[in-house]
Amino acid sequence: MNSEPPRLTLYQRAGCHLCEEMLEDLAPWCRQLRLRLVDVDTSPELQRSHGELVPVLAGPDGVEICRYVLDGERLERYLAEFGITASG
Repeated sequence: MNSEPPRLTLYQRAGCHLCEEMLEDLAPWCRQLRLRLVDVDTSPELQRSHGELVPVLAGPDGVEICRYVLDGERLERYLAEFGITASG
């Protein structure tokens, strides 16, 4: 098992209240993972692939964990594969 915490990606855009909420809701896990924030409006390719469908939280393998709102149960199941829980 890799001892390095997984790197999740939050696809978001400026001024998106759902994006801000998901980022806040990720706080309990922030010490146990690495989070990369990607503004979908910085690239035409990302704009095409995501459109208005943000926020999206994706795993290091590109698998979508959740969209629009944080699904804490699904995130916990995903992170459990790395031996990570919200409580650390």
